[in-house]
Amino acid sequence: MSTLAERAAASAPGEVYLPAELVSARVAELAAAIDRDHRGRPLVLVAVLKGAAVFAADLSRALTVPHRLDTMALSAYSGTDRGGGRIRLLKDLDQPVRGEQVVVVEDVIDTGLTMHNLLRSLRARSPESVRLCTLLDRPHRRLVELDVAYVGFTAAERFCVGYGLGHHQRFRNLPDIHFLA
Repeated sequence: MSTLAERAAASAPGEVYLPAELVSARVAELAAAIDRDHRGRPLVLVAVLKGAAVFAADLSRALTVPHRLDTMALSAYSGTDRGGGRIRLLKDLDQPVRGEQVVVVEDVIDTGLTMHNLLRSLRARSPESVRLCTLLDRPHRRLVELDVAYVGFTAAERFCVGYGLGHHQRFRNLPDIHFLA
């Protein structure tokens, strides 16, 4: 088995899948939709770390509705990526969301198992509402029913890096979204 450094060195960002200008324009459109849906009602953006950090920051800056930004960090239990979908909470919210409008901001939704469990956990905290916003969506890979209110792009099957999306913690800083070579 190769070391993390060897695996990272062997991979490189490949061709540009979504240029920064297209991503920026789509983030503005998503912010406008969230603004319309929340018309002056304060909300909480919950960024799922680490992948959604860049997306959530740009989305937050584009919103006009009053809001606060909070974060959660999750880890899927080993061997359950396509199985049970159990998650481990690595970092919880800093403030309660009881009675508040919540928009969960995710980088990629694939099988939906992690988001399904996260939503169940958040709904147990009695927010007024919880909606999902994802930069990249792969609805054809869903293993559970999931309502994604705000979708940036329907994603290609290939692994992507850039704009917060990483591979072995690399390439998150790239402004464009690339396929991994």
